[in-house]
Amino acid sequence: MSELLVLIDHGAGKPRKVSLQLLTAARRLAAETGDTIAAVWLGPGAGDHAETLGRFGAQKLYHWDSEDAHGYVTLPQVEALQKIVEDGDVAGILFASTNHTKDVASRLAIRCDGGIITDCSDVEVEGGRILGTKEVFGGDMISKAKVAEGKLQLFGLNTNAVAAEEGDGGAPEVVSLDVSLSEDATKTKVVSVEKQVSGERPDIAEAATVVAGGRGLGEEEGFRLMEELADTIGAGVGASRAATDAGWYPHRFQIGQTGRTISPSLYIGCGISGAIQHRAGMQTAQNIVPINKDPDAPIFSIADFGVVGDLYKVVPALIEEIKKRKGD
Repeated sequence: MSELLVLIDHGAGKPRKVSLQLLTAARRLAAETGDTIAAVWLGPGAGDHAETLGRFGAQKLYHWDSEDAHGYVTLPQVEALQKIVEDGDVAGILFASTNHTKDVASRLAIRCDGGIITDCSDVEVEGGRILGTKEVFGGDMISKAKVAEGKLQLFGLNTNAVAAEEGDGGAPEVVSLDVSLSEDATKTKVVSVEKQVSGERPDIAEAATVVAGGRGLGEEEGFRLMEELADTIGAGVGASRAATDAGWYPHRFQIGQTGRTISPSLYIGCGISGAIQHRAGMQTAQNIVPINKDPDAPIFSIADFGVVGDLYKVVPALIEEIKKRKGD
């Protein structure tokens, strides 16, 4: 029986939310193709989370417990995956569309005569092959693509493209990998890692609530107000491309087609017009609440409810009211 591999994205010793989303998507695909779902964990730490991965769909867990595979190392991870592909019967590979995994998957596709489709918003099965959905022109149009017959299929899904749902699977069979690295794969070593400081706020890709600021803030100092609101409600802070291009907030917090994709329960956009580039990264939020003094701003067309007004008057009043109700 062929295997559908899911490359597990993990950090701080545990699988990231996107990995559970990938397993959920794989379960849906395997229900039609009959493939076995095999998770691939490269680096230490898989043993503590095997049961979790099993509950979300992994029937087998390939584990390479080696520091050689840990972190942002590309060639060692490529060679570990190449070994699985060459030794087994792999129908396809799902991975998170992050910079690192796209780097790994694209190199693997070249080595294994595969085709790769990244930044998918969904996957489905058509004629026994996986079909990837991509949003184009900021989500105004949808394209669907598949890898040519006979080629290894590799699909990268955006974070939050699908909701993570537990299945009824048990603990997976664990298979330890023994990888002999080529000389090229040992030439580069990670000697230190400097963690980006983002305070105590949750990562915007996994946060239940996100506060975002845009060009309408008018200046960098406006993000101090965004952070105060976020800290009041336990939210992450994001930014539009215009705000990050202006240097008001780091690019790693940019939401949109060329930034991060988020899908929180609540999104509060302040001074953001709602250009299609930004909407591509946040329009799947369950509740969208813009605050903007321009009543004709496009973002109001996708809002659940919104506030037309000066954010520098609305947001402080909102913070004060929230604190009062919390008894702060």
